[in-house]
Amino acid sequence: MENVYVIVGFLLAAYSVIANDSVQTLGTWIASNSKKFKWYYMWGAASSVLLFTIWYGWTVNGGDISYGRLDKIPYQTVEWYHALAPMILVALTRFGVPVSTTFLVLSAFASTLVLEKVLIKSAMGYVVAATAAYVIWLAVSKYWENQKDVAPQRETAWRCAQWLTTGWLWFTWLSHDMANIAVFLPREIPVITMILISLVFVIGLGFMFFEKGGRIQKIVLSKANVNYVRSATIVDLVYSLILWYFKSYNSIPMSTTWVFVGLLAGRELAFVTTKSLGDSHNMKIVFPMLLKDFLKMMVGLAISVVMVLAIHFLF
Repeated sequence: MENVYVIVGFLLAAYSVIANDSVQTLGTWIASNSKKFKWYYMWGAASSVLLFTIWYGWTVNGGDISYGRLDKIPYQTVEWYHALAPMILVALTRFGVPVSTTFLVLSAFASTLVLEKVLIKSAMGYVVAATAAYVIWLAVSKYWENQKDVAPQRETAWRCAQWLTTGWLWFTWLSHDMANIAVFLPREIPVITMILISLVFVIGLGFMFFEKGGRIQKIVLSKANVNYVRSATIVDLVYSLILWYFKSYNSIPMSTTWVFVGLLAGRELAFVTTKSLGDSHNMKIVFPMLLKDFLKMMVGLAISVVMVLAIHFLF
């Protein structure tokens, strides 16, 4: 039965990370390019970066695709309750709840001490992202964000910059979140298994692009100006730099969902402060939206804590 749980857990975790969570990285890119490019062209570009990331990680880390994120979480025999975690995650994300895959999946494998470290690092990521976004968009919002479209002669340059920035962000994000899938797998993966994993990832990514981001994309689209190439480029650049910093900080996994929600929250608050988007974007509109996103994160955290306590004290 262990092999069945491994397969089920891996497939559900892969679906959640690749077909749902990836929207937090690719969502702004999809929103600002969906009218310019067919979905399968973007799928091909994103798949190229994905395949490079997992095979590069597999090569330099001795068959481990988690980029060292699972050093504190050794491989365990997969039981039914391990596979239950990503199943709950898929159900929640289909309702548009931005639940942290890191908390919900890794909590089923990690000790309470490791989960505490993951929580602290993720909370730091939220605060750093929100603060950095607030300061940055205080400076740029009046100059760039109140202008919807770039000048025609500059659009090509901005679009090229966005594709390069999104590719770098996609690589950096995958280096973090691949641990949420690899936790179900042996730490040294054979070549044949890697080929099968690659196929699953590419197919799942294709489904996400076919759905144009799915329900989680609605959270991205609810934020101001993310469907404009210049705004989307700045969001992706700031997000990638924050993730890169925390990737270098230590090998403890963290919730990239918390970082992403914090980034969008700080950005929206900067718009309200500067009133760069006019009176239509005020605190009465923005605060309930940000509170709703934050409460959704707390729901995911609560479920994760209940799950890890149940596993350690009951099973």
